[in-house]
Amino acid sequence: MSAIDRIQAQLASHPVVLYMKGTPDFPQCGFSSRVVQVLQACNADYAHVNIFEDPEVREALKEYSNWPTYPQLYINGELIGGCDIVIDLFNNGELINLLAKVTAAQ
Repeated sequence: MSAIDRIQAQLASHPVVLYMKGTPDFPQCGFSSRVVQVLQACNADYAHVNIFEDPEVREALKEYSNWPTYPQLYINGELIGGCDIVIDLFNNGELINLLAKVTAAQ
């Protein structure tokens, strides 16, 4: 299975996916840590992928998303953005609405 196939399978398997450096319990960069904090503040149910554990996915995701940095948050298979965008969406109330739609659809 190619790295792109793995990414597509991960996104199809979970409505909310965070590609991050490290894990929610042990983020390995400040940006990943901030996104985890925001998702926790929203009581979000999400899957995470530690990009350090799969270098092929780490590189392929940049091409797949056309987004060069991490973390990357996806909701319903759609790239929402990185840390700054997620924080902005949280601050203006849009992130909680996006996450509520996922919860309602389950």
